[in-house]
Amino acid sequence: MTRIDEALASGAGPAVSFEFSPPRSVEAELGFWTAIEELSALQPAFVSVTCGAGGTTRDLTLAVVRRLARERGLEAVPHVTATGFTRRGLVALLAEAFAGGADNVLALRGDPPRGESTWSAPPGGVQSSLELIGLAADAGFCVLGAAYPEPHPDSRGWTHDLEHVRAKIAAGVRVLITQLFFDNDDYRRYVDRLRAAGIDVPVLPGIIPIASIAQIERMTELCGARIPVALRRELEARQDDPRAVAELGVAYATAQAAELLAGGAPGIHLYTLNRSPATRAIVSALRASGALSAAAVTT
Repeated sequence: MTRIDEALASGAGPAVSFEFSPPRSVEAELGFWTAIEELSALQPAFVSVTCGAGGTTRDLTLAVVRRLARERGLEAVPHVTATGFTRRGLVALLAEAFAGGADNVLALRGDPPRGESTWSAPPGGVQSSLELIGLAADAGFCVLGAAYPEPHPDSRGWTHDLEHVRAKIAAGVRVLITQLFFDNDDYRRYVDRLRAAGIDVPVLPGIIPIASIAQIERMTELCGARIPVALRRELEARQDDPRAVAELGVAYATAQAAELLAGGAPGIHLYTLNRSPATRAIVSALRASGALSAAAVTT
């Protein structure tokens, strides 16, 4: 398998990667593996698999990662969160992931425990994402970390945010993946600030094709992302036509990705929502237009 930092540095061209969530029902599992079947044919550089709140899907996440690697030959990246684990539990989790063939992990602090508004370290757990990153780096992984083109809900200002990014890099992060966003200027400003500060790790922009207005409203409310006025206006003009909303979502995400790639982004990380049609349409359009090479980084 391949370390993602090395793949991005190989000069093979911009990468395309996908995020999935482990299915939690028989019906969801059927849809999940259908999407995997169709999207694996696009030869993503890697796929990441989320971990439920508080580590609730720990075993399922690792099982999916192992199966993706074994049956599909995909570089599968488990998300690992500090929430819901003791330090000993995290060490065991990382050891299990490594033994299962993973070379990369996405290390995240995680959301506050259910029913709480602020994050606090679990009993016996690590005190921050920085400790988790250090554990993952010490275990031999290429560590991916989260990036926020728009302020994180817990942000105390850019100066503090920049120092936190510095600390993540020092702890072992080698690649950053952004939270979803809809204004490419936010990504450009974020990367420019990092580069001006001497931080040169790759920053993969996270792009989501809007599937429905209600869904994206929920997601942006949770993560603090902003829907630009012009995009919101176009969505509202189609609010009585779900198909038209989804078509706009694909078109907007494709245009957003093409502009980012033309501006030098090292790749595109697509949030699939465990569905294939929108993701397939976006990648196919990018490759047909030459914005994304058909010979992009592969495992």
